[in-house]
Amino acid sequence: MAHGKRGECREVERTSTGVSGPRSGTPAAAAVATPKAEIAIDVALVKRLLQAQHPDLADAALEPVASGWDNAIFRLGDQLCVRLPRREASAALLANEQRWLPALSERLPLPIPSPVRMGIACLNYPWSWSVLPWLPGATADQAHLFAAEGVALARFLKALHTPAPSTAPRNPYRGVPLLQRAAAVEERMERLGRTRQSVGNPIRSIWRDALAAPIDVDDTWIHGDLHARNVLVHEQRLSAVIDWGDLCKGDCATDLAAVWMWLPNGESRAMAMAAYGGSTATWQRARGWAVLFGLVLLETGLTDNPPHAAMGERILRNLNDGL
Repeated sequence: MAHGKRGECREVERTSTGVSGPRSGTPAAAAVATPKAEIAIDVALVKRLLQAQHPDLADAALEPVASGWDNAIFRLGDQLCVRLPRREASAALLANEQRWLPALSERLPLPIPSPVRMGIACLNYPWSWSVLPWLPGATADQAHLFAAEGVALARFLKALHTPAPSTAPRNPYRGVPLLQRAAAVEERMERLGRTRQSVGNPIRSIWRDALAAPIDVDDTWIHGDLHARNVLVHEQRLSAVIDWGDLCKGDCATDLAAVWMWLPNGESRAMAMAAYGGSTATWQRARGWAVLFGLVLLETGLTDNPPHAAMGERILRNLNDGL
């Protein structure tokens, strides 16, 4: 499996926390199901787009791979794939990747899906789209990872977490002070706490400590959505990091939550933390972001996505276990 089949954590937050989208201004009342595509995307459409804009690629074998919250993915020959937004809300995320990933890819120690070709709206398809490298591997929720790969994660994040230019985007859901997310998170925690043993006093204590922890670092580039289905594993080693639509500048603790999201055990988590360094306050905030991601994935996953729910349970279990 390669990039495309993954969880779309960002959108379930937007539509189910009352902080944006069609439910803006409403309470966080319920989890939502996967949204319908706003345009039908099939092999015939993608083939026509390639013929019109990249005719040298149009004769390669083309097959659908996945359709997530945001994008449809088609494998193109052996080395490439095509990624197309399936909703208007997703088009800006893909444009964000097109704008920034080419420069970032040059200095990161793991492959990322930097576009090799770009497409524009035409033939009744209304948004920009990308041709990307096909990155081999299984997502981290489906593959075993060596414990020592905690160090590889730390090295990747240290390379990413560098100052971003003044023109770099902000994101209202990622890299922000956790106090801005507190009301929605705590409502979700209360709902789940009535039915899930994984949301008990230890999780509530971790969350309180995270809210109290100061942001004691400058803003950096962050990925923003490093859950298990946005990381690829090949032969038990990290092989790529995918789905960069939430790329922005903000608090690096958002990404450090990955330590509890998919590293295999306490040994791996300890290795990652030692290799990365960072302050006590930063790691407290990172645990808080892990609580947020765990709750979002668990509650929304219980609606119509069992893999999301399993990821959420795993994150909360890891936090309950300490390292």
